[in-house]
Amino acid sequence: MGLLKAGIGAASGVLADQWREYFYCESLGDGIIAAKGMKRTSRRSSNKRGEDNIISNGSIVAVNEGQCMMIVEQGRVIELSAEPGIFIYKNDLSPSIFAGNLKDGLKGAAKDAWDRFKFGGGPGKDQRVYYFNTKELLGNKYGTVNPIPFKVMIDPSINRFLGISVRCNGEYSYKIVNPMLFYTNVCGNVQNEYNREEIDSQLKSELLTALQPALARISTKGIDYSEIPLYTRDITEALNEELSSQWAEKRGLQVV
Repeated sequence: MGLLKAGIGAASGVLADQWREYFYCESLGDGIIAAKGMKRTSRRSSNKRGEDNIISNGSIVAVNEGQCMMIVEQGRVIELSAEPGIFIYKNDLSPSIFAGNLKDGLKGAAKDAWDRFKFGGGPGKDQRVYYFNTKELLGNKYGTVNPIPFKVMIDPSINRFLGISVRCNGEYSYKIVNPMLFYTNVCGNVQNEYNREEIDSQLKSELLTALQPALARISTKGIDYSEIPLYTRDITEALNEELSSQWAEKRGLQVV
């Protein structure tokens, strides 16, 4: 009975996964960094029993403005697109009798059914669509717990400085510039959504650590502490240089 059940399950599973599908992602809010793509279904849809992690050949994948789409197959990134539009997925691992030549589709479906039979009726592969928020993520509050040393030029003729302490607070923004790095090193296989709150505390801590050497670079220009708000662009560049190894090279993030 076990083998019979597996055989029936394999055949019915293949038929359920033959339908071409439409993958999309709702608008990613400011609190969401990454989300798993959804299959569009309706009351009139005939495809209600297909596997969640199977992308049939010929399926449609939609990408909106401010999003980057990534297709992961067997844990490996195989497709990446940040260009808005509609794309057709081509893949021989998930053949469909509704895409391309019917004869070839039937052969592929038969092979897929045999592969499923060996796995007890379930698919022996995993394919997923992920979407990443590439918009600027605003409103990240920060504040220094301890004062930061800052040198003020007193007399340039004798190279005399005065050491003072400053405190900083406000907001910063960042964005994903390399979704593949963020997926590989941060969020991995997202079940549903990856929210900002899961990483914001770590980012804030690292930004505050980098703020001291960033301000030190500003002080070497002979800027008075009262003029610091006029050099926010310079501070941003200095922060990105300080954070490049942790943010840009490891997580694919950048301070905006």
